[in-house]
Amino acid sequence: MPPQILARWLVLAGALLLAFLGTVATLNLTVYSASGFVSSYLDSVARRDVDGALRMPGVTTIATGTNELLAPATLAPLTDIRLVSDTDDGGGRHTVTYGYSIGGGEGTSSFVVQHTGQRLGVFSAWRFTETPQGLLNVTVQHGSGIEANGVTLPPVTAGQPHTYRVLTPSRVVLSHSSTYLDAAGVATRVAEPTGVANATVDIHANPAFVREVQKQLNRYLAACTTQKVLLPTGCPMGEQITDRVQDAPTWSIVSYPIVAIVPGGTVGAWQVPETAAAAHLTVKVKSIFDGSLSTVDKDVPFTVRYLITFDTGGSPVITPQY
Repeated sequence: MPPQILARWLVLAGALLLAFLGTVATLNLTVYSASGFVSSYLDSVARRDVDGALRMPGVTTIATGTNELLAPATLAPLTDIRLVSDTDDGGGRHTVTYGYSIGGGEGTSSFVVQHTGQRLGVFSAWRFTETPQGLLNVTVQHGSGIEANGVTLPPVTAGQPHTYRVLTPSRVVLSHSSTYLDAAGVATRVAEPTGVANATVDIHANPAFVREVQKQLNRYLAACTTQKVLLPTGCPMGEQITDRVQDAPTWSIVSYPIVAIVPGGTVGAWQVPETAAAAHLTVKVKSIFDGSLSTVDKDVPFTVRYLITFDTGGSPVITPQY
């Protein structure tokens, strides 16, 4: 090969080598850097690629907890991911902090990663020193069913904490919504690797539940007024009279009890606590002392207290407690 051509090939090979080394250096400062490694993990979380995130080196499964919140549908939107800092801690260890928007809020998370050698002999390899998973302990009061970021979760034991594994970072809004019961959304966040958060979901009677019970109770008390006796059977009102009754007593409801519903003593049971009401009684009587006639025309106060459960069709069943 003529010297001129050989020289050209050597120059070209040198240029290609320099370009390759430059590319390797650039990639090791970006994609294959400590911050690039963490960015790849966060990008997987942002894409809801849970399997990809879990395959990252150093992402190990925490021994406790269940995986329902690792389902892609339960992950809150993660956007605006931005590097805050990349600190060289020495010994091949870096602390990398990223900022982001998650579920409509802002946050930051720090990850410690360790250099583990080279890929293909040229690209830096890294692993998390602490798994970017955390735990969320959820206690559901007065019920067993909840939603997480709008996804219905399997029922849990009421009143006892249930532990879920979550990816870091996570933002979970826990709530409950059914025909007669609600729970306001409880937002909680796990921002740091191996972090632990606690949340309580308090299920309560919703307005539809109150309206339904009020309607049933009003109907029941109205039916009581059709009984032409001083002590209507199975009813909370009544009046004892020592004089002789001369005609059929007439009842009407003056004020219905205003229903409030509170949790009962067991899961699935609810109560209408003792509540005041009043009926009106009209009846003619004859005195046992002098035989005189008069009319009892009076309001008769009474109280109600009820236990409420649900039948197999999900309708409220009201049981008097008096």
